[in-house]
Amino acid sequence: MMAQLPASSLFPLLLVGVTCMNPKPPEKVKMDCYKDVKGTIYEYDALTLNGKEHVHFKQYAGKHVLFVNVATYCGLTAQYPELNALQDELKPWGLVVLGFPCNQFGNQEPGENSEILPGLKYVRPGRGYVPNFQLFEKGDVNGKTEQKVFSFLKLSCPHPSEVLGSSRHISWEPVKVHDIRWNFEKFLVGPNGVPVMRWFHQAPISTVRSDILEYLKQLKTK
Repeated sequence: MMAQLPASSLFPLLLVGVTCMNPKPPEKVKMDCYKDVKGTIYEYDALTLNGKEHVHFKQYAGKHVLFVNVATYCGLTAQYPELNALQDELKPWGLVVLGFPCNQFGNQEPGENSEILPGLKYVRPGRGYVPNFQLFEKGDVNGKTEQKVFSFLKLSCPHPSEVLGSSRHISWEPVKVHDIRWNFEKFLVGPNGVPVMRWFHQAPISTVRSDILEYLKQLKTK
């Protein structure tokens, strides 16, 4: 007779079958950020996932930084290995990927900080997966308790979609037009700490890669 798993052990497994409830992809999956952005990411910091280090983003001066709000039990979690590959490929160009777990979209990051890496390794995407980029502590990216760096990023870049999504999936207040719509939105920040472009969460990593390479090529010719 099979041993019965406790309900708490089944919860993450059930979430694996949950698909991302998200708005229809917009015509544009990428938007350039505003030209008159005031400030840089160097004014902000974040605590690492293990809680041991405060990382000041000014340490990334001169780098191209990709900010991603991530979740373990989302249909888009398949982007995790692709983000590893992206960082490996573009690291010589100075690209750094940073991941920020968030549970505001479909409750798809339900665990404690200490449960996130085991969830990624053994459940989703599984097969021993380990991110090769820095993950920070779980936090909000929208609403009253949103992380300040995301307040800055969102105000610096228009969103590709006019649609906020279904009200039943919005659990934060106040709701603003520049809010992040779902897991795996991305913001690219230039080597001067100023946001450059923003992608809709359903933009394939191949598209993000092409856009970044085109941007890097343009920088070289300036």
